[in-house]
Amino acid sequence: MFDHAYGSYMKYAYPADELMPLSCRGRVRGLEPNRGDIDDSLGKFSLTLIDTLDTLVVLNKLDEFEDAVRKAVKDVRLDNDVVVSVFETNIRVLGGLLGAHVMADLLRQRGDRMQWYQDELLHMAKELGHRLLPAFNTTSGLPYPKVNLRYGVLNPLSRTGTESDTCTACAGTMILEFAALSRMSGESVFEEHARKAMDVLWDRRQRGSDLVGTVINIHNGEWVRRDSGVGAGIDSYYEYLMKAYILLGDNVFLERFNIHYSAIMKYISQPPLLLNVHMHNPTVSVRSWMDSLLAFFPGLQVLRGDLKPAIETHEMLYQVTKQHKFLPEAFTTEFRVHWGQHLLRPEFAESTYYLYKATGDPYYLRVGQSIVEKLNAYARVPCGFAAVQDVRTGAHEDRMDSFFLAEMFKYLYLLFSEKSQLPIDIDDYIFTTEAHLLPVSLSTTKPPSYKFCLTVEEDLFTHSCPSTETLFPNNPSFAKTIRDSYKYLTGVGRAFRPLPVREIELPLHDNGMEPVEFLKSMGISLTPLNELFSKYESLQEHKGVYRVKLVAEVSQTAEEEEVVPHVVQLISPPFLGRTVLTAGPAKFGMDLSKQEHGVKGSIVKASPYTACGPIDNTVELKGRIALALRGDCMFAAKARRLQEAGAIGVIFIDHREGSNSEETPLFQMVGDGDSTEDITLALVFLFSREGAVLTAALEEHHNVDVLLLPKERQLGHEKHVGMNIKLRLAEEGELEEGAARGPTLEFVLEKDEVLLQEEELGEERQSQQQQKFCAKATENDRTEPCSADSSQTPNSGPNTNP
Repeated sequence: MFDHAYGSYMKYAYPADELMPLSCRGRVRGLEPNRGDIDDSLGKFSLTLIDTLDTLVVLNKLDEFEDAVRKAVKDVRLDNDVVVSVFETNIRVLGGLLGAHVMADLLRQRGDRMQWYQDELLHMAKELGHRLLPAFNTTSGLPYPKVNLRYGVLNPLSRTGTESDTCTACAGTMILEFAALSRMSGESVFEEHARKAMDVLWDRRQRGSDLVGTVINIHNGEWVRRDSGVGAGIDSYYEYLMKAYILLGDNVFLERFNIHYSAIMKYISQPPLLLNVHMHNPTVSVRSWMDSLLAFFPGLQVLRGDLKPAIETHEMLYQVTKQHKFLPEAFTTEFRVHWGQHLLRPEFAESTYYLYKATGDPYYLRVGQSIVEKLNAYARVPCGFAAVQDVRTGAHEDRMDSFFLAEMFKYLYLLFSEKSQLPIDIDDYIFTTEAHLLPVSLSTTKPPSYKFCLTVEEDLFTHSCPSTETLFPNNPSFAKTIRDSYKYLTGVGRAFRPLPVREIELPLHDNGMEPVEFLKSMGISLTPLNELFSKYESLQEHKGVYRVKLVAEVSQTAEEEEVVPHVVQLISPPFLGRTVLTAGPAKFGMDLSKQEHGVKGSIVKASPYTACGPIDNTVELKGRIALALRGDCMFAAKARRLQEAGAIGVIFIDHREGSNSEETPLFQMVGDGDSTEDITLALVFLFSREGAVLTAALEEHHNVDVLLLPKERQLGHEKHVGMNIKLRLAEEGELEEGAARGPTLEFVLEKDEVLLQEEELGEERQSQQQQKFCAKATENDRTEPCSADSSQTPNSGPNTNP
């Protein structure tokens, strides 16, 4: 599988940053349609190659590794005039260079290969570190989210530096790579900046709950988004606190991690769920769905030595993958799809690996086997592996992110390998969040002592923690006992077993789902009466069996609600209503179904395009309809900003390349959990392909007017009535008797304008007269001009009487 993925990248894409596995070519930034912030990972530095280098060593592909290092040293440039994400460039490129340098140095020291290597990758890492440093030039010490590799941040040519916010993970996921770079290069400046950013996040935690928010202002340290969880936006901040202690041996990181961890287990962990809460009021859940990035957390809990909740959450995630083939990008607390995308993310495989190493339970090998089988069955394509656009439809997306090669294959290969089969001692290294290998020998103090567990000499896990000897003495069923209570969590695989029916009265006079969902959460399932009695006919006389009467009107759940299609209709020239794009509605904002004529306006791209920061082009947006790219923050947050900027409507465009309304089910955009009554502008959602039509129209014609309204009311959609009209020529006043009853349509041909031809006229003369008739009729009656072959009408044959 790795050979197929890596081979396809090298054959079809290198030296591009990424492989487009459906197109069988490389993705070069600027040459492909802009995907917004997704493209901030791409820096024209052969991203996938750099990210994959140390995976080649783990998989014992040492010849390929040596060849790839030569290519990286010879071909990769780090001074490109391109704006990149500081976070992504750090974990993927800087981490990739450092991990590869560590491997190259190890192989060189062994003496059998890489003898030519002169620390070139370390020099490249140092250069990249200096190119990332300008991002830390803020009053708070928190880094800017983006940097220009050539011009930094505040240079007039940098095209960045206007951002005011960054995510917690973006600022708090630098310490491993920057500290390793400082200790390998002897330049302390990198570690100092990364520590300062960690200190700020710690100082800005909510002192009452010890939780942090998701987005923070880099200038004043104020929280911009106060929801707190362990998934997207925060995830690797917690991971790097724990791993910084392991790598660097500094107890400060462990103490901070333990305080945060206690808060997570108190407020966010609701086994087997991990739910976002409000950092200032942590007893309140702020959303009813989870994102797939939290799948890393059971692995972190294993490092912490807290196995029971790790097993519980992992089992829940496994049940979700059984139900949907892959872990959807987001799923509800009832395990339905919230966002259907699956980007081949490795976090679930990562936690599976950690749990297998901690428990030795072969169950986790079977979980790994299912990951492998699903990837081969549903993601493998002729030129690599393709992300899944929607797990419900199985449609592919033309992307294979570099983390698929950097992490997924590393964790799966390690899961199925014996330590003796690996070319390195894996226990001598810590994994970064991108699974790059950094040696724990970098610690300036003695190796950290794991206070929460004991290790046993000569044990399989001598340097790893926790030890199976201490956690599961003579109790191999420990993990199974925990898992079994979550075995049928999503309903998949549950067999029906008749049980005695006990008396229960349910007076649920309600149109909503709340009472029914509440009962579900208590483990009470409801069955229609007719189904119930067919199952229990044999039990009718059984003592303790009662009839159940359910008085309830149950409406459809939110996921099953019918979505009313809307449209974006282009009405300005040259489109004139002929271009109609199918759009999804929103559950908040203006109800377009109640607007008689919809909402009309000119379209303007928001700046920034994601509308997740302060809006720069408020003057242009005033009274217009804004275009905004999906992603980075909630729809409601974008809508509020654009409403404040004076927009009368917003068209959100999907950032998932290739998505379209024909292959992907329409959905209704939802709010952010808070009240959305303040949002009053019109809101619709276009998938990527329809959005591309709109943005292309804007680029070509600059001034494009559109109409937003329900599909059934689009312009030109009225029903047309057909009519047959019979014509005959007659002398004036010669109408048949009775023909004038009712409406009459009369054509009068004036004799001085039209010459009726005798059949003796030659064909050429007849043609000229026919053209004369056409011209005269056009001039007087404004009818359509005749076609080029008007003379060859059915009545112009040689034997007809005109």
